Amino acid sequence: MTLPAGLTSGTWLLDMSHSEIGFSVRHAGISKVRGRFTEASAEARVRESLADASLHATVKTASFDSGDANRDGHVRGADFFDVEKFPEMTFRATSVEGDGDDYTLTGDLTIRGITKPVELEVEFTGVAVDPFGATRAGFSAETEISRKDFGLTWNAALETGGFLVSDKVKINLEAALVKQAEPEAAE
Repeated sequence: MTLPAGLTSGTWLLDMSHSEIGFSVRHAGISKVRGRFTEASAEARVRESLADASLHATVKTASFDSGDANRDGHVRGADFFDVEKFPEMTFRATSVEGDGDDYTLTGDLTIRGITKPVELEVEFTGVAVDPFGATRAGFSAETEISRKDFGLTWNAALETGGFLVSDKVKINLEAALVKQAEPEAAE
């Protein structure tokens, strides 16, 4: 599988200041609550073919931010992420399929010590060299997971029926990766 136009082999690291790891979940059956994680790292090792590429990402669960301090504290606690016991979520790619600008990235997502396979629909958004000489690659990705699959089972019944927090969580990623300089060969 050939590399997308402009993407070259080497090591690429996530630039979190130009990326976003976001989500949305239905609240009370009527509205969506959105949030994000503000601390993460990722390393992609790109080879001559995408079939040989690797990707590993780590997200700090304590960096959860939904814009509401009370909710954030609850979600960081034992009912949800239990950040003291499970300080990180991880994703490790196992395969990639597709071409051009659209790909399916399959990998193992681990939340609260539970690992499940997930598929992300990925759009390659291009490569650019910034004014400081750094080569950047952009990607958008999304997937949907069942939070119950990862042990995130807390909920509250509503008087009108249903539950306070939906099981489905939509994950949206906007990622900027920066190519790392190759180490100079010893003579």
